[in-house]
Amino acid sequence: MITWMQRHKKYLIITIWISTIAFVGAGFVGWGQYSYGDKAGAVAKVGTTEITMGELQKVYSRLYSQYSQMFQGNFDEEKAKSFGLKKQALQQLSDQALILNLAASYDLQISDSELFDELKTQEYFFKNGVFDKETYKDVLSKNNLKMQEYETDVKKQLLIQKTLKLLPVQASENELSLLKTVTSIADKVNYKVLSEEAIKIDTTDASLKPYWEKVQQNFMSEVTYDVKFIKQNKVSQKYDEAKINEYYEQNKANFKDKDGKILALENAKEAVIAGLDDKTTKDLALKTYIAYKKGKLEEGMSVQTSTISDSNNPYDTETLEKIKKLSLTSPFLKPVLINGDYFIFELAKINPSKVKSYEEAKEAVLSLYTAEQKKSQLLNTAKATMDTFSGTVTDFITSNDGAKLSDFEATEANEFLTHLFNQQNKKGYIALKSGKIVLFNILEQKMLNNENISQSDAIARLKSAMFNDGLINSLRNRYHTEIFIQGF
Repeated sequence: MITWMQRHKKYLIITIWISTIAFVGAGFVGWGQYSYGDKAGAVAKVGTTEITMGELQKVYSRLYSQYSQMFQGNFDEEKAKSFGLKKQALQQLSDQALILNLAASYDLQISDSELFDELKTQEYFFKNGVFDKETYKDVLSKNNLKMQEYETDVKKQLLIQKTLKLLPVQASENELSLLKTVTSIADKVNYKVLSEEAIKIDTTDASLKPYWEKVQQNFMSEVTYDVKFIKQNKVSQKYDEAKINEYYEQNKANFKDKDGKILALENAKEAVIAGLDDKTTKDLALKTYIAYKKGKLEEGMSVQTSTISDSNNPYDTETLEKIKKLSLTSPFLKPVLINGDYFIFELAKINPSKVKSYEEAKEAVLSLYTAEQKKSQLLNTAKATMDTFSGTVTDFITSNDGAKLSDFEATEANEFLTHLFNQQNKKGYIALKSGKIVLFNILEQKMLNNENISQSDAIARLKSAMFNDGLINSLRNRYHTEIFIQGF
């Protein structure tokens, strides 16, 4: 009985229907002979929710990685095609889009505080055991992800989870008894951890350039914008008492002390003059803007030029976003206040994204190439030594005994045991998210007498998954799905 359960327990282990975001650190998987055009374009629309090419590529890459691990590295594009991996990726996104439509119908949203609470739990953004904003920015940058893009994806996943939590399901006694039996299986395991630290990679141009030639389409330059601009410096001038009194009377509600009481003119005079300077500066900027649009600038007015982008932005994010919305047929931007000065912009040219040269892409290519080569060599080592290795032998352990494995970080130990108790082989290897590979050989197994195991939440998740499947089928009839690309 124990042997049968050991071989088949992958069918008994509880899985959650909706997965958390797992694309940070994942490499891009190519699309073979298929070409779907702009990565940012919509490939499908479910109800009012669009699915972009970027989202499809991320899910495809994650699925490809999962299948590659399942087949212990013996997985390629041909196998991915035979398994319909692209269709699976689109189906996952379509199902999630159905839930997002449902959430919108109930006006459910994710607040910034909920987003931040989630980010604080993601350990790849930790420094000294806590969330660190600079580490967060650095990790996203190294994975070619924009902060806004990543946070939008996190919010989507949180919104899906929030929606599904509105549908609670309770576990029965018989279901708890069955799951307790499954989780009482214990193994005595011989295991060994392999890491990439000792692996050396040839990173000369002779090795790196041929690799770049195969993947160069994944290394695109960013879109840049050529602009002309006029800077209106802040005005500072003297005003007569009548002008000061007039401005004070019109705006005195803005001049208050720390207790919220309106200041007398003599106490607010300095702030009143500053306000007049701001108004005068803005008025001059608006006059310059109108003259610029009409081609009637005063002689000697300085018009400067600049090329800006997401990574080279001397202004601020809000201003850049406004410039992106300009067009060559409507190129002028009304005066915007930046660090105390007003700027008037004219869009002169949009420079589209293009494939980077080898030298431009080299640093990013090197990082990806090194990671892939180390992973490949580590996998070859695992395959060559899995039948003969000598490692650490445990006592009898269950899937909940990660703390008993001293060779791992806590998250790695739990990940290893989850996979170990979710496969059929007596010996083999397991690849962890950290890049490490663990060789294992199950020496013995037995049933433990665990009387205090409570698995009601896990059973509820399983039943919720079944309920969610019915919910998805219902939502497909409610929200229309359009697919805009071929091959699905």
